[in-house]
Amino acid sequence: MWVTSSPTTVLTPTAVALGNFDGVHQGHRQVIQPVLPEPVTIDKGAHPYATVVTFHPHPQEFFTGQPRLLLTPLTEKAAQLSTLGVKQLVLLPFDRALASLNPEQFFEQVLVQQLKAVQVSIGSDFCFGQQRSGTAKDLQAIAARYGIAVTITSLKHLGDERVSSSAIRQALQEGNLPYANQLLGRPYRLIGKVTQGQQLGRTLGFPTANLQLPPDKFLPRLGSYAVRVHVCDHGHAVDLSAVPSLPGVMNIGYRPTVNGKTQTIEVHLLDWAGDLYEQTLIVHLEAFLRSEQSFPSLDALKAQIQADSDRARTLLNATS
Repeated sequence: MWVTSSPTTVLTPTAVALGNFDGVHQGHRQVIQPVLPEPVTIDKGAHPYATVVTFHPHPQEFFTGQPRLLLTPLTEKAAQLSTLGVKQLVLLPFDRALASLNPEQFFEQVLVQQLKAVQVSIGSDFCFGQQRSGTAKDLQAIAARYGIAVTITSLKHLGDERVSSSAIRQALQEGNLPYANQLLGRPYRLIGKVTQGQQLGRTLGFPTANLQLPPDKFLPRLGSYAVRVHVCDHGHAVDLSAVPSLPGVMNIGYRPTVNGKTQTIEVHLLDWAGDLYEQTLIVHLEAFLRSEQSFPSLDALKAQIQADSDRARTLLNATS
């Protein structure tokens, strides 16, 4: 998939899904679906490039000056979009100049001149232009003057709850993985490279891979998880259907039993042995096992890790 932040390198014409799309959750996929190409026939001819247009940095980060943790950092978002059939991801540089455009200026300068859009899809709650003054209906009305079709998709709900990135974050913070994964439409994942750790797990009989994640990755509640792990050489670009998943347990926390001072993400693969250093792990979070806690001794910690492993194996076998 082509990823660009420069208007001079955008592949045109485009069919645009417009939004932030952090998480690429079920609601986002509902907005993206209308711009995805159908099978091309000789009569229909070539389609415009199925394009997701988002903002970088996130507007909230730009206005507050505070870094924003993301459900899907850039490389992960690109990988998720690619699996949907999106051909291009355009990152609009969000700066003072872009923020000052009124709705009409934004549509003409960005969607018409830069992107040469022939179709646009947005959510019904989409706002754009200076001080978010433009609504989805405004965009549709402006587009009509240019003969550009706009699809306004309704908000996605599961029961009474709207599917949203904020709802997913809250569920992850609470350790409510089943609900977070239901909103996402897939297991939440952590993707990172294995780096050298303190090797405490090895001395306890449970060797762990110390995972280094992108600094802007949103982490769920501290504690232990049952996980499925893909070991990859090429990270995000890998076809996961061709890579077997391995059962494991993961711990996110500060290791209070050994007076740890820094947060770590450690993965132990069940019934597996090998060298994982410098490999990329894609870790799917399947179940929250317990909160982080301090144990009176290393023996007590070892016994708990064994209990976590046994419970994870049972849970993962039940859902395999």
